[in-house]
Amino acid sequence: MGLFDRLSRVVRANLNDLVSKAEDPEKVLEQTIEDMGEDLVQVRQAVARAIAEQKRTEQRYNQDISEANKWEQRAKLALSKGDESLAREALVRKKTYAETAATSKQQLEQQTAQVDTLRRNLVALESKISEAKTKKNMLIARAKAAKANEEIQQTLGGINTSGSMAAFERMDSKVLDIEARSQAAGELGSYGLEQQFAQLESGSGVDDELAMLKAQISGAAEPAQLPEASTNPSSSKDTVVDAELDELRKQLDNL
Repeated sequence: MGLFDRLSRVVRANLNDLVSKAEDPEKVLEQTIEDMGEDLVQVRQAVARAIAEQKRTEQRYNQDISEANKWEQRAKLALSKGDESLAREALVRKKTYAETAATSKQQLEQQTAQVDTLRRNLVALESKISEAKTKKNMLIARAKAAKANEEIQQTLGGINTSGSMAAFERMDSKVLDIEARSQAAGELGSYGLEQQFAQLESGSGVDDELAMLKAQISGAAEPAQLPEASTNPSSSKDTVVDAELDELRKQLDNL
């Protein structure tokens, strides 16, 4: 392969790539439908011209047939009048028109077949254009959806999701710490209340026991009928005991 061929291929490849990148699906489809519409107009015009030509050929054919019949009748009239020469001339004219009619008939048959073909092509083109319009709308909708999705993906790609997720994880950990401290504070507060009530319950038992003890001591310390004092040594001991009891009462009263 020569250098020129290789260079030509590279240029064509680059041009095709540029054209492909520059193609907008919506614009290309709109232009395609417009081109097909122009083709449809041309086909309709061709069909109209073919039908018009067919009509003219049909008219010529009918005229030639009419003229041929007319000259045949004239030939008969001339023969009936005994003018054979005039009858011969009339038959020559009839033959000319008959030959022209035969040619017109052949041409008319060809034109009729051509018109039928053009009409079928016209119907097929109209159907194809209708289908293309429907498909165009679907393709444009798909192209717009794909473009929107591409823009969304590009937007998402530009977002630092790792940093955002890390921030969420930090906040989640922080909330867990706050919840743990709150739960611990609640448990400590509940424990303090239980301790206070336990102390109250314990204190109430001690107070009851203390009251009972006071009652017992008070009952034991009531004055009794004691014998008159004497100089007996046992009387001195009782005095000491009484003094100790008085001291114990004072201590209990001070509680």
